[in-house]
Amino acid sequence: MNRPAVFLDRDGTVNEDLDFVTRPEDLHLLPGAASALKALQDAGYLLIVVTNQSGVARGKLSEEQLCGIHEHLDELLEAQGVQLTDYYYCPHHPTEGNDEIYTFSCRCRKPLPGLFLDAAQDYRVDLGRSFAVGDAVRDLQAAEAAGLRALWVRSGRAREEELASASPAVHPIARCADLAEAARWILENAPAPGRR
Repeated sequence: MNRPAVFLDRDGTVNEDLDFVTRPEDLHLLPGAASALKALQDAGYLLIVVTNQSGVARGKLSEEQLCGIHEHLDELLEAQGVQLTDYYYCPHHPTEGNDEIYTFSCRCRKPLPGLFLDAAQDYRVDLGRSFAVGDAVRDLQAAEAAGLRALWVRSGRAREEELASASPAVHPIARCADLAEAARWILENAPAPGRR
């Protein structure tokens, strides 16, 4: 049976948005993020992080260092009773890379939906009953291209004007202050998928 998921952008949605998080100690959860994720987890949603991490292509960190940062995020969340399902990340950049292995136009970099579609296939996600939460136009574009209902959060860098001028246009089902408000919206407006 296919399960619903909440796909989560990382920087600006779950943790503070720095230019590049390059060390575990630089990653700090946003207020209310852990409790929001716990509520979604307890309602039965898979929690899948989908994130562009072009710092790898730009030589700011290695994929191994990125995995160490994700391990640190896991530790922070596990201390709050949250178990993320998985991480899907794009280490590429189409033009600004220091290594040709990572410098090309890929299918996984948001606003393309590759990360979402790969995760949906791997975890047998029911996209019609799933959601995506992100702070950037590209998060919403990728989510909508994958057939997801997207919620926009103001906790990152994107501003309301960017949504209005986005091309292709984006149509978030809710505009929320942060992940905590987005989680409340999902839990109040969607049928509960069932506890896991």
